[in-house]
Amino acid sequence: MSLIQTKKLTKIFKNGETSSVILNQIDLTVEAGEFVALTGSSGSGKTTLMHLLGCLDFPTSGDVFLAGQQVSALSTQQLAAVRNQQIGFVFQNFHLLNDLNAVENVVLPQLYGGISEKQARCQAHELLELVGLGHRLSHYPNQLSGGQKQRIAIARALAMNPLILLADEPTGNLDSENSQLVIDLFCTINQLKKTTIIIVTHEKAIAQRAQRCVTIKDGSIASDIYYEKLELGSHES
Repeated sequence: MSLIQTKKLTKIFKNGETSSVILNQIDLTVEAGEFVALTGSSGSGKTTLMHLLGCLDFPTSGDVFLAGQQVSALSTQQLAAVRNQQIGFVFQNFHLLNDLNAVENVVLPQLYGGISEKQARCQAHELLELVGLGHRLSHYPNQLSGGQKQRIAIARALAMNPLILLADEPTGNLDSENSQLVIDLFCTINQLKKTTIIIVTHEKAIAQRAQRCVTIKDGSIASDIYYEKLELGSHES
């Protein structure tokens, strides 16, 4: 059974009497442990697809299945539990809470998930060590660089040990050096933790670090390319 499957997934946005087809009957399958890049020009539908996969939005028609479970059949409470416990999110603008330090930002989703504060803090320390920020535990977002903020956001996304990590342009606000650090981290997480990762990016060099690249054009899948699996820390010079 595939971890993620979509069947004729369609999203139409309406503005008055005008309709725009953003996604047009997308059939996509992602197996557990895959590292997939979603690429395409601005407005192609790649971010909309990620939002549907992450249960952040609903399709106009078609279905999304997560681990065989039909998303449209879930209640609001069940969807919230899926987003908290099965899916981790990383966004271009980090979305850290400025009044919480690094540890507290990573602890928060665990508290919402019913984990004790002691266990949550222990997990937060381990994850911040994993992303190379064990020396920044008590720092607040305004005391950190963009690359450090994104690594905290990744640690937070991993806090509930999700099956799936979804990242929307995670290097979009970073310089080239920090972009490489972040994509190296995604490769490490994928290979060491076996987390399924789907990353939206418009950068070819970033997409080529994934195992598979799905290109969206005008709301449809234009290509689906598998790359040779890369070793940890390897990238084009």
